[in-house]
Amino acid sequence: MPRDRGVRRGGGGGGAGGCRRSAGRPPGRGPGAPARPGRLPRDKACGDGITAHALDVLTRLGVVDAVAGYPPLPALRLVAPGGGTVARALPRPAYTVPRTVFDARLVAAAVSSGAELRRHTVRRVVERADRVLLDDAFTARAVVGADGAGSVVRRTLGHPINPERHLALAIRGYAPARPGPPEQLIVTSAARWPAYAWSFPIGDGRANVGYGEVLRGEPLSRAHLLDRLADLLPDADPATATDLRAHHLPLSTHRPAPGRGRTVLAGDALSLINPFTGEGIFYALLSGALAGAAAARSPDRAADRYAASLRRRLGTHLRHSSAAAWLARRRRVVDAAVRAARRDDRVFRTVVELGLGDGRLDARTLAAIGRALSGRV
Repeated sequence: MPRDRGVRRGGGGGGAGGCRRSAGRPPGRGPGAPARPGRLPRDKACGDGITAHALDVLTRLGVVDAVAGYPPLPALRLVAPGGGTVARALPRPAYTVPRTVFDARLVAAAVSSGAELRRHTVRRVVERADRVLLDDAFTARAVVGADGAGSVVRRTLGHPINPERHLALAIRGYAPARPGPPEQLIVTSAARWPAYAWSFPIGDGRANVGYGEVLRGEPLSRAHLLDRLADLLPDADPATATDLRAHHLPLSTHRPAPGRGRTVLAGDALSLINPFTGEGIFYALLSGALAGAAAARSPDRAADRYAASLRRRLGTHLRHSSAAAWLARRRRVVDAAVRAARRDDRVFRTVVELGLGDGRLDARTLAAIGRALSGRV
């Protein structure tokens, strides 16, 4: 039975990022083996948005070509539930890179750093005193579960999927890009809030388009998701969109413990999805890197080390984003935030940092939203 220094289950941001972070260890079987079911490159259903914060993490990991060949998106247009709009330059450009391309580049970077790629569908994870067993096919000193919203590793640790109101459902496809200057477009829904549609141009004449909403006790059909997409994005005809796929988004407002013993969780498996924007690749890369470092340095205490580093790096931000998500359940608060962001670029930047990176709310932003809420602006 093969014995590895560490196994990362998942071939996306969390898994590949974890392998890259734990690279450079002494020779042997390699710093990590991403055991990934199915075929690569995979097509993860998501908005394909790559933020500047995600690129910061990749740069620190030595990956500098993840968005090569794709043009920057310099601006964001956000439409509030009440119809108000703010359109401003982003603090730093974002990119739209199809995940088939982006994830393949991440896996290639992990392999180039010494990781060994294996294709295997993991069904059972058992932790022993000195190792972790995966399907009696592999053993490892530590395991990073970066295997998405339906994580097998998460279930092994005894954590069910997120409950309603902390879990969203979205559908994504590809359609012709809207005319005009390139920008990210997010159109929120008054009828179904919290919910929104998006259109993110790729740069090749297409855009990633989609619609998602938080689950609240009623089943959501594919037809419902497509109808809402068409209502909010009339330029995007679902009948002509390609590669339409639905996916769950476990929101960061309800997270399990980061791990136990030699087994840890990263990315979507840890419910690291921003509750405002659905952004997850920054969280996945960062948590994967932290998990990989903890697993490599102290495999027997990986969970404790990882929990501490994750708390230091993201703890305050996650508390702020959870508090803001609670406030934003009220549509009029979101309308007020958009009005405040339209008047004040610093408010806009604070909101963007909170939704796309590791930003925090501040007194100035809260005061500006409060004034907009009371009608004093």
